[in-house]
This record gives sequence, structure tokens and C-alpha cells, in this order.
Amino acid sequence: MFHDRARIHVQAGRGGDGALSFRREKFVPKGGPDGGDGGPGGDVVLVADPDLRDLSSFRRRQRFSAGKGGAGGGSGRHGASGEAVELRVPVGTQIFDEDEQLVADLAAPGARLVAGRGGSGGRGNRRFATPTRQTPRFAETGVPGEETTLELRLKLLADAALAGLPNAGKSSLLSRISNAKPKVAEYPFTTLEPVLGTVESDERQLVVADVPGLIAGASEGVGLGHEFLAHLERARLLVHVIDAAAGDPAEAFEAINQELEAYGAGLAERPQAVVLNKIDLLPEPPTFKTDDPRVVRVFALSAATGEGVEGFRRALFELCPPEEAPEYDEEGLADYLAYRPKPDPRRRFRILRTDRGFRVAGRASSEEELEQALREAGAKVGDEVEVEGEVLEFQ
Repeated sequence: MFHDRARIHVQAGRGGDGALSFRREKFVPKGGPDGGDGGPGGDVVLVADPDLRDLSSFRRRQRFSAGKGGAGGGSGRHGASGEAVELRVPVGTQIFDEDEQLVADLAAPGARLVAGRGGSGGRGNRRFATPTRQTPRFAETGVPGEETTLELRLKLLADAALAGLPNAGKSSLLSRISNAKPKVAEYPFTTLEPVLGTVESDERQLVVADVPGLIAGASEGVGLGHEFLAHLERARLLVHVIDAAAGDPAEAFEAINQELEAYGAGLAERPQAVVLNKIDLLPEPPTFKTDDPRVVRVFALSAATGEGVEGFRRALFELCPPEEAPEYDEEGLADYLAYRPKPDPRRRFRILRTDRGFRVAGRASSEEELEQALREAGAKVGDEVEVEGEVLEFQ
């Protein structure tokens, strides 16, 4: 089954704790602080993979967590970086945050989005040594990684998309011109999900999408109208397939155009090719006249018998000329796609681990927030916690 939406929860890795350590060697019984820094937590990254076709892999699993950074050690040893998690999504996937705001559009193969950035590692006690404080007995704990819930929405990337009323013969036409094998039958709504096919010539390939039949009210969400129409947004050419044997082609043409205009997203201005299908069922060739400037070509054919199909297939390469690939420099692409969730309020203060317990540097916005941060840092009941110069017992 084709899945074009998914909801995931990502948790980047927590940074490792800095080390609280002093140099202790033979003949150096009272060496200075030598605690190393903790390693950074792992990131959660989304990557656009051209080999994927839908978001079905996220049906089995929706929660993803990156690895925690390693703790620092004595002798200035730094902790290891946490293991990153790389989630592969189809090209054309859009990412929305919890407020339904667009975060990024992974419209190019290899495009990357840092969905959750790992927390920084805590500083070891040697980083706090000063001329007046030569034996600091505290070190920082690691900072929690970013956490957020994201919605993934796939919009197919296709050179051309077949649109039309149910049972117009779109699936039969796609199977004739491409390598796709959609379900074909003589009843409406045979196609219940978009199908992609590759149309080949000696020099090029085109991707053509068969979108399920649209009905009146699709632009308002009747049936699965919104989901189906969304897959037309990225197509450069809309191929309007009409059952020429079902009645007046102009009425079918107008019915679908009304839905395209009502939906918006630029569909009403998209170039169209009109295909009058099923001419084998008519005693005479159908007539279709329009002065609509969006219509670039009209074809009469029969997907059942193959009459006129080859001419239509060749014309697709003319109507969908090669696109110049956008030029991205690696740095610019990262700047455009990089997204960081809203800053965690806990970053306004840090938790320091001392030889007696913990010290809070800065001020938390609430007692609940501070308690949660201390628990995440490893505080247990009875531990000593110093807050703004006052020593408390963790409860």
C-alpha cells in the first residue's frame, strides 16, 4: 500500500558528562584537575533517497533516538561522539513541525535535514581551573538533545501527471507508455493510490504519475481529494485524460478544471495536454475545441487498442523538455535545509556535577523543569544540590 504521510518523533542524543578527575601519579600525589569533556550527542538526520517511493517504512516505527555522547575521562580524555541516526525518505518529502509550519522541502536527491541536533558534551573540571581556583571540584553534565515531533508529507516528483475522472482510462494509458503495471479494470476507482511509471526514449527518461480519479468536491477534501491533488503540484505537465465515449468531452474537461482551480497551489495555471481516450468505442473521431491557453496539445487515442498511443508517447518528450538541474553549493544547500527545533529552555542553565552532588549554574523557569533536568543528569534522592548558593537535598 502506498503511504504518502507519516508522523515521527525524534530525540537527538544527550551530550556526555564532563569528567571530575585529578591527576594522581607516582611522585605526583596532588596533581591538578585533568577531567576531559564529554562527547556530543548524536544528531537525527533526514536524507532524501531517490530509490524510495513512499513513506511506508515509517508505519512500523515512529520513534527514533540518536546515541548519547560518551563521558569524559581522566588525563584529559574526551568522550566519544554519540551515534547519529539517519532516516531515509523519498525525494519530494516535505517536513512540517507541530504547528503545521513547513520546516524543509527535500526536493533534491541527497538533500539533508538535521531534524534534531545532539546536545553538547559537558566540560571536564580542568576547563574550570583558574589562577584563583586551581582545584575545581565540579564538572558539567551533558546537555539534552533536541526533541520534536514532525509530520512527513510526500508530494510525488513527476514530469507529467495523468488527471481525470474515474474510469477515464489513465491506468491503461500509463501501462501502454511506461514500465508501470497498475491495476486495470472496467469499473471506477480501480486506482486507489498514485502509481509512477518511467517512459523511455533513446536519450531520456520521463516519470509519469497516474493519480487516482478525481470527483466533484475533491478540492474540498471529498473522497481523498486533498491527498490526490497534492501529487499534481510538482508535475510540469498535467495530462487531462477524458473518456471520449462517455459523453461531451468538454463537460469532463470543465469538471476537473474547476477542482484544479478550487484547490489552488498553481494547478490552474499548469500547462495541460488533453487526451481523448477510448476512440475505439466511437463510430467517428471525437471533436474537442477549446481556446483555453493552458491546453498545449490535444490527442485522440485508444489505450485499449494502442491506436495513437505511440504518437502521444513521443510527444511527451517534446512537451516535457529537459530541466536544467539547480546548482547548489554544498554550504548553501545546508543553510537552506538546516532546521533546529525551538531551543530547549533548559539551555538557559547548566547542571554541574560536584564531588558532593550537583550545582545549578543559572536559573530554571520552574521547579518542575529543574527537577526533570536533575533527574536526567543522574540525581538521586538524598543527593546534595546547590542552587544560588543554597545547599538543598534532592527529593
